[in-house]
Amino acid sequence: MTLHESEHWDKGDRTAHFYTERLEDAQEQKERDEELKKLLNPGEMPWEICPQGKIKHLVNSKLDTRIKTVDVYMQEIPPGSRSGKHRHMAEEYIYVLDGRGYDLHWDVDMEVTNRYVWKPQEAPSRWEWKKGDAVIIPVNTIHQHFNADQEKPARFISAVSRLYDAVWGNDLEQLEEAPEYHER
Repeated sequence: MTLHESEHWDKGDRTAHFYTERLEDAQEQKERDEELKKLLNPGEMPWEICPQGKIKHLVNSKLDTRIKTVDVYMQEIPPGSRSGKHRHMAEEYIYVLDGRGYDLHWDVDMEVTNRYVWKPQEAPSRWEWKKGDAVIIPVNTIHQHFNADQEKPARFISAVSRLYDAVWGNDLEQLEEAPEYHER
């Protein structure tokens, strides 16, 4: 604070209540949290046909639950089909409930200056999975899921941290849409 700013402060020209408001909001947040859901029934978890495919939102910021740091969905991929191809900053954890298939992962080189630029590797790595497996998708990796079974759907649970959105902003980019999105 400069001497000039100090003089204005002493006169009361530059006052704020930011900390006090934040403190009050913290107390009110505790009260608001008491109203949020700790239990969701199946009917409260909506299905969506989206560019990524057919997903059922299990935990999402729009579902008014007490969970504030992670989104979780179940995805179903029809026999012989695939998900959309996308990239996001947060790592992703997938647990395979049913089926067998594989993921393609394109690692991304990123350069951060006054903006960030990313460049995917030309050749993806292939990761085979089956019921009971867990697939780890690293930070900022382009990825796509494929159902290798021509007769049965594949299903998995996906969990993604919301914390990256708070730090980097919403850094989700859809690069290719699932076939079912076009068919709807």
